[in-house]
Amino acid sequence: MNRVVVTAVAAITPLGNDIKSSWENLLAGKSGIAKLTTFDATGHDTQIAGEVKGFDPTKYINAKAARRMEKFVQYAVSTSKMLMEQANYAIPPEKAHRAGVIIGVGLGGLDGIEHQHQKLMDSGPGRISPFFIPTIIANMAAGMVSIEHGARGANICTTTACASGTHAIGCAFSEIKLGRNDIMICGGAESTITPLAFAGFNAMKAMSTRNDDPEHASRPFDKDRDGFIIGEGCGLMLLESLDHAKARGAKILAEVVGAGASGDAYHMAAPPEDGSGAAIAMQKAIEEAGIAPSAVDHINAHATSTHLGDLGETRAIKTVFGAHAKNIVICSNKGQIGHLLGAAGGVEAVFSVMTLATGTIPGTVNQITPDPECDLDYCADGPRKQQVEYALSNSFGFGGTNGCMLFKRYTD
Repeated sequence: MNRVVVTAVAAITPLGNDIKSSWENLLAGKSGIAKLTTFDATGHDTQIAGEVKGFDPTKYINAKAARRMEKFVQYAVSTSKMLMEQANYAIPPEKAHRAGVIIGVGLGGLDGIEHQHQKLMDSGPGRISPFFIPTIIANMAAGMVSIEHGARGANICTTTACASGTHAIGCAFSEIKLGRNDIMICGGAESTITPLAFAGFNAMKAMSTRNDDPEHASRPFDKDRDGFIIGEGCGLMLLESLDHAKARGAKILAEVVGAGASGDAYHMAAPPEDGSGAAIAMQKAIEEAGIAPSAVDHINAHATSTHLGDLGETRAIKTVFGAHAKNIVICSNKGQIGHLLGAAGGVEAVFSVMTLATGTIPGTVNQITPDPECDLDYCADGPRKQQVEYALSNSFGFGGTNGCMLFKRYTD
């Protein structure tokens, strides 16, 4: 089995259009959640979101090509270019068949579907764009990144709701560990800040309606939370076999040591109150790494700011780690960026790697009135300087799908 390492990370988030600004603003406690600008939200219960701000796809993509891409694909291609630049690597043609792309996407081109449907209703089928189907399908993020970089190995899209990005990284990890590929671009991308998405989630009573206080609307582990906030963006990382990374003199940011996936087998949209499905995924990641649960010292939690989700994850952590759960520093990024759905696991895994590489754990904002049932260390007092050895990144989604990635501070 090959050892697998992370050699670059990149992101576009509500906090910044690159990893540097996103990470700095995350540690500074800034909020990327504000009043909606993408569409007129009059009449919607929720009128705030974690939008990407000031993004110009033509900085990375030809203008004509960009017009034929949905926003989630623009994010993926742009992030991949930043990723490969940071890695100081271009895939040589002779190694193209050993380099792949796996990018998770939850909903795909929902914005394009809405716009083209309106055209159909207003003007008839003759007005539908010939690019409609190829642009909105979820796997186009991985497909266009593969084309951009000449990656001819595995080309896959994982679509597992809010666990999509995490499962993508887990699949990429397996591809390299098992020797099928040497290098993988992986993570998650999403952009579903649309009227239909907002109407749908509001119909479920899933989103916060704290419209007058956007910065404090997403409240992971807080007693007074009232739902999540939709965000958008992309988080990608470059995985390589250790031998491949060493051979080209790559800078190594972290090692990937475990992946876990499980199903709740419980409910289409709600987790079991005991968090048992999430616990199975965490246990699997730890078992694959071959470590004791007590070795894990940080968890980047899924923690969407919903009562059942936050409570179930807390209980799952207690199940897996027992008394050691009190020693783990847990954080949730969603108080600052919202819930990026299919991209959430990609961005949060990138932040987990940044924690290992920099020795800084981001704080969890907006835990103003702690939920007495959520009684672990959620780093609510702000960022913490701490050398982390093992970081677990959690993602859980509708359909009872769970994914966890375990990263280790790299030592030769």
